[in-house]
Amino acid sequence: MSPDKPVPISADGLKKLEAELEELRNNKRQEVAERIHAAMQFGDYSENSELEQAKNDQAFLEGRILTLEQMVKNAAIIDENEHHEIVEIGSHVTIEQDGERDQYVIVGSAEAAPAEGRISNESPVGKALIGHKKGDLVRASVPRGEVELKIVAVR
Repeated sequence: MSPDKPVPISADGLKKLEAELEELRNNKRQEVAERIHAAMQFGDYSENSELEQAKNDQAFLEGRILTLEQMVKNAAIIDENEHHEIVEIGSHVTIEQDGERDQYVIVGSAEAAPAEGRISNESPVGKALIGHKKGDLVRASVPRGEVELKIVAVR
């Protein structure tokens, strides 16, 4: 993630990131520190798998904290309730493909949850939809090949 790249996110999404950051800083850090301290009590550091795992967990945790801090710092709040005529971040889009309809909300990558119908503006389908309007046919390259999507509604 670029250090100064805006992170498009809803107000609810930002609250979730802030809550996760708070949990990691205040609780998980302490838990990992206690695990490291306990593992060091075993003595021989050269073959101490518990210590090694705790240190790896600490490195992962600190990396996640840094990532979340950067995301919160660069948060650009989007309004999902705003009416959109052209697909953009925050748009609710209904598409049709092969006679099947699906609905998506276009969100920033921090909030993407495809199983919940929240697709990233950086995903192949999200990228393809951005900038188009109701009635447009768009093509997207997805893992199973190229697909054609018709935009049925945008709000």
